[in-house]
Amino acid sequence: MALARAHSVALRGVDGHVVEIEADVGGGLPGIHIVGLPDAALHESKDRVRAAVVNSGQGWPSRRIVLALSPATLRKAGSGFDLALACAVLGTDGVVGQEALHRTVLMGELALDGRLRPVRGVLPCLLAARAAGMRRAVVPASVLEEAALVDGIEVHGAASLAEVLGFLRGERELRRPGTLAETHHTAPPDLADVVGQDDARQALEIAAAGGHHVLLLGPPGTGKTMLAQRFAGLLPPLSPADALALAAIRSVAGRLPPGGPLSTAPPFVAPHHSSSLAALVGGGSGIAKPGAVSLAHRGCLFVDEGPEWGAGLLDALRTPLEEGEVRLSRTEGTVHYPARFQLVMAANPCPCAPAHDRDCVCTSSVRRRYLGRISGPLLDRVDLRAQMLPVTALSPVADGAESTAVVRARVLTARAAAAARWAGHGWRTNAEVPGPALRTQFALPKRVVRPLDAGLRAGQLTARGADRALRIAWTLADLHGRARPDEDLVSAALYFRDRRVA
Repeated sequence: MALARAHSVALRGVDGHVVEIEADVGGGLPGIHIVGLPDAALHESKDRVRAAVVNSGQGWPSRRIVLALSPATLRKAGSGFDLALACAVLGTDGVVGQEALHRTVLMGELALDGRLRPVRGVLPCLLAARAAGMRRAVVPASVLEEAALVDGIEVHGAASLAEVLGFLRGERELRRPGTLAETHHTAPPDLADVVGQDDARQALEIAAAGGHHVLLLGPPGTGKTMLAQRFAGLLPPLSPADALALAAIRSVAGRLPPGGPLSTAPPFVAPHHSSSLAALVGGGSGIAKPGAVSLAHRGCLFVDEGPEWGAGLLDALRTPLEEGEVRLSRTEGTVHYPARFQLVMAANPCPCAPAHDRDCVCTSSVRRRYLGRISGPLLDRVDLRAQMLPVTALSPVADGAESTAVVRARVLTARAAAAARWAGHGWRTNAEVPGPALRTQFALPKRVVRPLDAGLRAGQLTARGADRALRIAWTLADLHGRARPDEDLVSAALYFRDRRVA
């Protein structure tokens, strides 16, 4: 009887778990048995692994082979275990020494001729391997640049099983990641390109400064999409931790751009209104994949033509808006994906949507029914609402319209003030502060919140809406360089909250 061990990583969402693979070759009828909750792709790997080993010039044991994947209670999915399975089996015959496999993570899918194919999720897998104390990792050469984003672990890239075996025997060196080229981000569109729309500009500035969500309501051609496309340019660059979290999500989704260091540009994601629920919030068979809300983590999710979206799609945004994450449950388990994005929603006031309201042919009931497709609970979670009016004059850009750089400077100053204020509590923006903390620990005087009390008594605000108005007031205070909001700023916050949608 011969026994050998190797290591790989199982991925559940963006969380990796190091898996110990034990290969036991003993008496019995020749065959390969994989135990430890493998999925269909992993079950099929025994045929791929055997062909790859033989076609790489190595012998295959003609005995009973048991491959155990531990922890046995964790579901293992995908073809990324192929390389580790092959090295574990070859370790039983002494082709690979056990010392060479110690604290080494092996990842990659094997072709029948022994070539090493890329797999998704290399970045979060290596983060898990580093956290588990692994010393080095061998990955397909085609994903070596992605693997290089994780420091603290020695990364090697191989093109075939034969190269990996030579490396583990100390006969050759594998590719090492080179120096990552500096990332050059394309300059975002400039806010000065948008004609007029002072209210909407201010709403976007407040939203960017406080991490709030915003609804832009107006006829077509007034600049709703243009403003939304310029919103991400107002946001601060991602921190290293946020950039790594976003890269891990993109890696799992197979959308991580090759090469270069971590991108610190806030993402801008604009799904089409015909998108499926799985494309929006995540899903799919087996282990659920991340959707648009997770790909927009720490950036902007643009929902254009909101009333044209299905009611189920829009209401699926309610939990991510409130909690900043998505939980997807399938038969193979529940996965969690970060989804702390800022929502920018655009909507026309009616189905016919003329350039001017005077030309509208819709009755009041038709208009209410159209905008009523955006549910009240979802609207209550949108902090700011801006009414956009038809443009009456094509003023040149040079007429004093503020550029993205000017507005962004104020946004960064306000964000820094909020971060300093909430630093001891673990909150980064005003939008993240819980309502109870605003009403108790950081309560404002009664005379300051008098407009909110009046709105609650009149039924114009819900309790959630009052909390969100308080957050907007704190953001306005940051933008105005004040330590606390006063009654005027609370009233200004209500101005952006109490814009009628229907």
